Order: sequence, then structure tokens, then C-alpha cells
Amino acid sequence: MEYLRYIAIIILIALIIIRMMPVKGINHITTEELKEERKKKDKQFIDVRTPREFKNQHIQPFQNIPLKKLGRRAPKELDKNKEIVVLCQTGIRSQRAAKILKKKGFTNITNVRGGLSTWS
Repeated sequence: MEYLRYIAIIILIALIIIRMMPVKGINHITTEELKEERKKKDKQFIDVRTPREFKNQHIQPFQNIPLKKLGRRAPKELDKNKEIVVLCQTGIRSQRAAKILKKKGFTNITNVRGGLSTWS
């Protein structure tokens, strides 16, 4: 019976690791690289934090589409032919956002590692 507990723990750990792994086909940049990227007009910059977080601090030219609404709004508001750069506070929500966008058929997605917390 004890071995069943070990198997359940191993499965749980494996599921957590799989969820945390980056999705194939998503690019990653640092906030230092973002400083150059945000000058480019052919990209879409999305901040997936809450409206309150966005109001308190944001980077131009990012627009706010909260993570909870991204799945619903992305197909209507974002161009699948343009690269999408996603940002959040620490990089965790933007990684989730990148996965959502990938599932919605977007192919050119870049996640900002470390998020706004690493912006100086």
C-alpha cells in the first residue's frame, strides 16, 4: 500500500514539472532585450497583469489584456500575423499567456523572462 503513495507523489511531481516547462515554439527575451524590441512597430505588446497593476506601472507601448480575459479577447483583438510580446510582473503569468495564445493558433509569441520586476 505504501508503494501506491510513492507512485501518486511521483505522478504529482511529474505533472507539476510538465506544467512549468516552457512550451515549444515560444521565444524568450530578457527585459534588456525588450528595451530594443519595444521600438519595433511591427509587434504587438501585451501586458497580462490585472488592470490595477497595469494602472500603477506599465511600459509603453504595452496594452493591457488581463490573463483571465486573454483567451476570449485575443482572437478578436490580436493579429495572428504579427509577433506578440507578453509581459507580466514576474514572468509566470506571461508564460501561461503564451501557452493560451499558442492554443488559440498564434505562432509568433515572445515571453519576457522575469517580467516587469526585472525592468530597470
